[in-house]
Amino acid sequence: MPPPLIDIAANLTAPAFHADLAPVLARARAASVVAMIVAGSTVADSARALELCRAHPDLLWCTAGVHPHHAATCDEHSIATLRRLAQDDRVVAIGECGLDFFRDLSPRPVQEHWFAAQMQLACDLGLPLYMHERDAHTRFLARVKEHRARLSRGVVHCFTGDAAAARAYLDLDLHLGITGWICDERRGVHLQEIVKFIPTERLMLETDAPYLIPRTMLPKPKSGRNEPAFLPWVLDMVARCRGESEATVAANATRVAQEFFGIVPGGVSAT
Repeated sequence: MPPPLIDIAANLTAPAFHADLAPVLARARAASVVAMIVAGSTVADSARALELCRAHPDLLWCTAGVHPHHAATCDEHSIATLRRLAQDDRVVAIGECGLDFFRDLSPRPVQEHWFAAQMQLACDLGLPLYMHERDAHTRFLARVKEHRARLSRGVVHCFTGDAAAARAYLDLDLHLGITGWICDERRGVHLQEIVKFIPTERLMLETDAPYLIPRTMLPKPKSGRNEPAFLPWVLDMVARCRGESEATVAANATRVAQEFFGIVPGGVSAT
């Protein structure tokens, strides 16, 4: 069994988990996942995430935000509601917010506007910023630079960019979240080199479940669904790429996540 792990991205409000969340959480515990950050992607989804956290206070914390895919649904009332949700101690970051120019499910200017609004909210509240970026590095970086001096902390979760992007984000003192993308021999091999130079104090682990099941899993579950219990496969690849033991990577990543989100889950000591 690995040391305690924290999954910083578990989309537990997704329909894929509606029918069997209890056994999903039980399997996570059995795999030494002692805490999960449930990502909010819309206002309604953020509220549902908070409800889950209240039902499982020893295991779950969440974010409150609007994903760039849903930016077109956002308005000033949305920001006010996120501000209200964030008053709860179980909400540990603002987001998932950012820019996604890969799918362009919301117009790019709209994405940028509401990304900036959520960054301002994080600044106002002194909360970490929980970010998504895909195929939007230049504009994303420029927008973050505008607010970075006032942001307490920030993580680019599910980082899949190139080495130049990674270095640019690290230069801004941001954290990077690594998923099972690093286990994908078709499109994630570049991450196996990048993870070698991510400082220990900036590296966190995540599944982004139910997406991005590690392709190194053998046998793979018939459902094809990723879940937090599979985080050890991400740990295994990160440890091998960094030339470190799983115990070392797990202990460091857990400590970093605790400090970043300000949480003390059961099964790990306060830092």
